[in-house]
Formats: sequence, C-alpha cells, structure tokens
Amino acid sequence: MTSPVRLALLGCGTVGSEVVRLLHTQAADLAARIGAPLEIAGIAVRRVGRDRGDLPVDPALFTTDPLGLIKRDDVDVVVEVVGGIEPARSWLVEALRAGKSVVTANKALLAEDGAALHDAAAEGGADLYYEASVAGAIPLLRPLRESLHGDRINRVTGIVNGTTNFILSAMDATGAGFAEALDEATELGYAEADPTADVEGFDAAAKAAILASLAFHTRVTAADVHREGITEVTVADMASAKAMGCTIKLLCIAARGTDAAGGETVSVRVHPAMIPLTHPLASVGDAFNAVFVEAEAAGQLMFYGRGAGGAPTASAVLGDVVAVARNRLAGAYAASESAYADLSVRPMGEALTRYHISLDVVDRPGVLQAVAGVFARHDVSIATVRQGPAGGGPAGRGEDADLVIVTHVAPDAALAATVGELRGLDIVRSVASVLRVEGGA
Repeated sequence: MTSPVRLALLGCGTVGSEVVRLLHTQAADLAARIGAPLEIAGIAVRRVGRDRGDLPVDPALFTTDPLGLIKRDDVDVVVEVVGGIEPARSWLVEALRAGKSVVTANKALLAEDGAALHDAAAEGGADLYYEASVAGAIPLLRPLRESLHGDRINRVTGIVNGTTNFILSAMDATGAGFAEALDEATELGYAEADPTADVEGFDAAAKAAILASLAFHTRVTAADVHREGITEVTVADMASAKAMGCTIKLLCIAARGTDAAGGETVSVRVHPAMIPLTHPLASVGDAFNAVFVEAEAAGQLMFYGRGAGGAPTASAVLGDVVAVARNRLAGAYAASESAYADLSVRPMGEALTRYHISLDVVDRPGVLQAVAGVFARHDVSIATVRQGPAGGGPAGRGEDADLVIVTHVAPDAALAATVGELRGLDIVRSVASVLRVEGGA
C-alpha cells in the first residue's frame, strides 16, 4: 500500500452522506482495488453544526470554506455533489487547473458548460469523471466514453428521468390523470416539492446533452436540446396509445442525420412520445431508467436500472473515484473529452418523426377529404385514420366526431405546420392532442 489518496467532498446531503457511508463500510475493498487507501481530507457544507445522525465521520472534517479545502496541498481528488452552476463551476475549474482530478454528479453544470470543465482538465492534466450525472448507478457513460469508442453510434433513445416515468407509468396502469399521478409521486418521495425540473423536461434535457456529447463526439449543451414536458399528457392520450398497442414515455432522443446539403448533423430532443409495447423501453416502469443505444457494429444495446436515489448515485460516484485514484497512482489520466467530430445540431423542425393527432371535427360529408387535403399540402403522408362519434357516443349526422390520424415519418416542421393549418379550419372544433410516435415503422 502507498500513501492514501485524499478526497475533498463538496456537499453532504442525500448523495454526499451515502458517499461517506460507502467510503467507511467498503474501505478495505476500495483500498485493495486502488492499491492505496482513500481518506476524506475535508467536507464542505453550508452549516457545520447540522445534525447528521450517525454518519461515520469526524465532525472536525466539516468546513464552510469549499475553495479553501480545494486549494489544500493534501487534497488529491475533489468530489462534487452540491449541484447547480455557480459556485460549483468555479470550484471545479480551480481544482482541475491545479491538476486535481474531479468526480461530479452535476448534470446541470456539465450540460450548460461542460466545455469549461473539459478545457480545465486538459490544461491541468487531471481526470474529469461524471458517471453519476446520468442514470444514477447504471453503467452508461463509461461504455459510451470507452467501451464503444471503437464503434459508430447512430442513435440513443432513453428514459432518463425517474419521476416522469413513475407518473406516466401510473397514468397508464391506473387511468389516473396527471395531477393525481404527480400527487402520488410526491407522497412516495419520487417528486420534489417543486417538480418543474422533472415534469417540464429540464432534467432530461441536461442528460440528453451529456449523452449526445459522448455518443457523437460533439459538444452539445442543454440549449441545443428541444424540450417538452409531460404536463399536457391526458387520460385520453393514454387510452389512445393503448388502442394503438402503445404506451407513452418521456424520451430523450439523440440521433445522427444529414442536413439539406448532405452534411452530417445530430438531432437532440426531449418530449413525450408513444412507443409500441414491443419496444424494449415500453416495459420500463416505476421510477426506473433505461437507455437504448444503436451502434453500427455492436447493434442494439440497452442499459437499465435505478436512475436516482442516494445509494445508487453514490455507487456511481465511488466507481469514478476508484478510476481516478488508480490513474493518479499510475501517474496517468484519461483523455478529457472526444469532441473531434464537431457536428452541427439540427433544429427541431428538421428532425424526422411521426405524429398522432386527435381532432374534434364536425360530423358531415367531406370532412375527411378536407382534412386529408391539409396533410397533402404539407407533403405529410397519412399512415392510419380512425373515426368515430365524439366521446364514443352514438353516431349522428350534424354532431361532432373524433378523428385520430397517425402520420408516416416527416420533418417536424411540416407536421407542425399541418397541425397549425388544421386548427384554423372551421370544420375542426379543436385539436384535442398532438403526440409524437417513435420506435415504429
């Protein structure tokens, strides 16, 4: 055994506390795997005197001066589980430029300004690892970053937010509405008191940016990601999905494509979508996460497990700590990033997708022909049409009717323009819902 590898831990909340516990309970195994023991040099917190129960740590290690802790000569690795953009960015840039490796779970910072961290890591000759930033304990980023480095990834489709997956799964299984399912998620601890980041897709968009950056060797930020949440998904949408042999999931989708000039691009988006029950992601329920990767040589791969929680996230953090500690002892560090491709990000309007459109229309002759004409004018092909009396009641001339249309693949801009024109027709009482359809022919 050599001298200990000493850690500065920034944050001691749900994840940080679990990191401390794992460092304590697995100390011997971790030392054997690394070739040196791990020691906590200090823990930066907001309030030193806060009651932390039976946490196995010397109270003297707590400090309210994170920058001072980072700058100490006896700190080798900085572990950040505070979250947020600032001051975390300044702390981590300081550490990396000083040659101190960083392990972080900060998806928001990586998605907004990962470039600053990667540049600082390259400048300081230090490691930057962040497995815990996406999908908790699921081994996902390391395979994208290392195991699949010899392959070409064409598409990544994932369920990366446990809160929204729990809500949509509950709506599908019980027939509950969005508000009712959200209340249940809050009571069970799956949803925060303010669930906006989850239900509006911000959390998933940050993770989508990180996944796309790794998969396509291109710097992608959260601002590049088209984002829609699940607040508008209704009981009627769920019923319609079931009628089609589908379910609804909040998906992050990152895919290669080409622009009008034939140049290679990437498309990155987060939105609710119908997927066939035969798709591997359709069976991912409760608060679980799963990511479906399609590569040229490896084919189809799926990574599945719990995507959040103190213990799963701490597991991913400790896995990274072991990796950077071993690198440090070997006098080496991993390449900070691979962004050589530098592909442009395609706007959402150019993304190819399918739509499921539910219309409330006047029940009279010629309506279907008029509606079909709108699709034809925008060069959108109709795959299926289902028509019936409004609300499922008895048919009758002069009453309203439901019209459900599923399209073939088309540019999102053409589909959106089609829906826009439909809203203006006097024969269309309302566009009840619009959902994208993924994973089918």
